[in-house]
Amino acid sequence: MITCEEAAHICNRKQYSEASWKERLQLVFHILVCKTCASFSRKNTQLTKLCDKAQMKSLSSREKEHMKKSIQEHS
Repeated sequence: MITCEEAAHICNRKQYSEASWKERLQLVFHILVCKTCASFSRKNTQLTKLCDKAQMKSLSSREKEHMKKSIQEHS
């Protein structure tokens, strides 16, 4: 049986499709007996879905450099 800390790590890896089939199976069995980790897993899934739905974007490297230069010029 894996620990809750390991389960949380696997849960996070699973959200990004990085968990192996063995890890996913271990997580399923752990969640069956640990309600705290089951709740964490549900909330983690909800958060991932909300972030995907929000279509959050970040600045490109070029835009970041431009912003840094602009800040330095005005400081």
